[in-house]
Amino acid sequence: MAYQKVNADQRAPGHSQYLDNDDLQATALDLEWDMEKELEEPGFDQFQLDSAENQNLEHAETADLNLDSIQPATSPKGRFQRLQEESDYITHYARSAPKSNPCNFCRLLKIFCTAIILFIFGILIGYYAHKNCPSNATSSGTLDLQLYQEILKTIQAEDIKKSFRNLIQLYKSEDDMEISKKIKIQWTSLGLEDVQFVNYSVLLNLPGPAPSSVTLSSSSQCFHPDGQPCSEEARKHSSQDLLYSYAAYSAKGTLKAEVIDVSYGNADDLKRIKKMKNVTNRIALLKLGKLPLLYKLSLLEKAGFGGVLLYIDPCDLPKTTNLSYDTFMVSLNPGGDPSTPGYPSIDGSFRQNRSNLTSLLVQPVSASLIAKLISSPKATTTNNACTPLELPNNEERIVNMQIQTVTKFKTVTNVVGYLKGLTSPDRYILVGSRHHTAYSYNGQEWASSTAIITAFIRALMLRVKRGWRPDRTIVFCSWGGTAFGNIGSYEWGEDFKKVLQRNVVAYVSLHSPIRGNSSLYSVASPSLQQLVAEKNNFNCSRRGQCPETNVSSVQMQDDADYFINHLGIPTVRFSYEDSQLSELSGEVILQIANEPVLPFNALDIALEVQNSLKGDQPNTPQLLAPASRLRESTELFQSDEMRPANDPKERAPIRVRMLNDILQDMEKSFLVQHAPPGFYRNILYHLDGKTSQFSILLEAWEHCKSLASNETLQEALSEVLNSINAAQVYFKAGLDVFESVLVGKN
Repeated sequence: MAYQKVNADQRAPGHSQYLDNDDLQATALDLEWDMEKELEEPGFDQFQLDSAENQNLEHAETADLNLDSIQPATSPKGRFQRLQEESDYITHYARSAPKSNPCNFCRLLKIFCTAIILFIFGILIGYYAHKNCPSNATSSGTLDLQLYQEILKTIQAEDIKKSFRNLIQLYKSEDDMEISKKIKIQWTSLGLEDVQFVNYSVLLNLPGPAPSSVTLSSSSQCFHPDGQPCSEEARKHSSQDLLYSYAAYSAKGTLKAEVIDVSYGNADDLKRIKKMKNVTNRIALLKLGKLPLLYKLSLLEKAGFGGVLLYIDPCDLPKTTNLSYDTFMVSLNPGGDPSTPGYPSIDGSFRQNRSNLTSLLVQPVSASLIAKLISSPKATTTNNACTPLELPNNEERIVNMQIQTVTKFKTVTNVVGYLKGLTSPDRYILVGSRHHTAYSYNGQEWASSTAIITAFIRALMLRVKRGWRPDRTIVFCSWGGTAFGNIGSYEWGEDFKKVLQRNVVAYVSLHSPIRGNSSLYSVASPSLQQLVAEKNNFNCSRRGQCPETNVSSVQMQDDADYFINHLGIPTVRFSYEDSQLSELSGEVILQIANEPVLPFNALDIALEVQNSLKGDQPNTPQLLAPASRLRESTELFQSDEMRPANDPKERAPIRVRMLNDILQDMEKSFLVQHAPPGFYRNILYHLDGKTSQFSILLEAWEHCKSLASNETLQEALSEVLNSINAAQVYFKAGLDVFESVLVGKN
């Protein structure tokens, strides 16, 4: 029970005369002083030591960071310290002893009984107030792990599987609205607020009436993309997959030309090939590797190629995977409606005529078709070593490729629902999944995405019905048109850009929650990597098994694209073999939605920048000094502002709000104006987990090696330099604002 000293000269108006009685004050003071003496006993000191030990254990995972200069925040003047320093505390309230009279004992007895009655009455009021208002306690923003688990334990794997099966039955529908309506009805029935459709009329590039084909000129054999011969019987028995083996927004038509093997199509491959052959209007045989497809196609287009046969080499796949006859769909759309680039597809918008986004005829084909093309028995394995598919340099292959597609305006539907926050309803956590678009390839990953987000909504709303709410608003989004270039999320983002720039604090992606292997694969912004690692380590110990963990900031192909590259929003995505690991995503969502201070790490951004400058890259020394200044600023920011704010004793609401505003905008400084096709504009993300350098610098260096000029490299260096400098200025300005507020208060 906490007691507070009250100056007799500062009594609030409206107090009764009885409560202002001098003798009652003196007695209450004695009671308070006795209580404080008890609290100063050794037992209380032991409690403080135990608490400090627990706090060190909670932050053990940050031990590897250089945080020597960061000290735990303590109150500038503790409660008992003030009592010791204010020598006039007792004399200020000292009163002369009452004169002796026969009624002294009765008066003291009345005072004592009154104090006891008031004390008991206060306890009863506090007890029943706490009992009848649980929502005030549980919505305080410091939800503990136990509450997270109580919410998430209601997620049942069987419910997810049932929802998945129901959704799969709808995918054959030619009407996109049927699946969208199903999702909206389900979310609304669970109690989610303001669930709505957000529709956009967009330009889609759809398959033609017949599958594309590739014909070998030497034998006149015609093949479909899956490697099966062109025949009426094959067309009758083939599924819709055959039609949807195409590249959306490719050029269409017919091209007969020599096939040239360009391997993975990087700058070195093209430089080598152009020395040996004329590539103008030829057909490139291209492997789908780690470099962004749009980037490689831009190099081929610039080199003068006329067509591309795109395939996946079996040697690039896990040994247990056999996709020799599988076909696939790709989109050449960098994002959004091609007819309204950079602005939303709303009524009245100007529509550009962009039926194809490249001059190349691009056709995805199976590995089995490539094996027939090069007269090879597919990829072979010798001594556990896979031999990649490769067209011999001294042999010539001429093929005739025919691509048929149709461009139409169609409606793409997003489903958006809200769970309004209690204390900060104007701060949003976006949780994104995707649903099947009737005109796209019929993969089933979308169904697991939708099933898991629905299960999470169900678990949350069960708790909401008991009086709980998150502090910040959670916005649930099921995107349409993902397969065509994340069209639904792009259009919604462009439509509400100003609001999202100001209000969104994080994006949690449920794009592909089930990967089907035994390792946890996590992609997170640098500011969220520590939170993701902590959650994974805790769940690892709780489950009794510790799968391989991979947390990195790498480019991902999903609907988070717009929010990462145009809004600079911190993002996280989990993928695992087990749907129960959806709890990881749930815990991260709950913590971001409820912690008073956003669980972002500013210092990790600076460390990521410094790591990206390691290696033997030329001309990067000029970036080391700005990166060092950025680290110094983030260290000060973390020690002077973030650590005190995480201590409830030091926490001031206005400073917490200012701090969170800075944290949610940290990554915006790293959005560059110009990036190569397919590369992220957010330079904190890398091409893959094995490459730590800035992607745009690596690409510029490769470009510089193939050309005599280093202008591209200098431009990229300038972009990175400006980003680092802008981030350093941003944190320093934040520190200055906090210092000004503190000086103003003093």
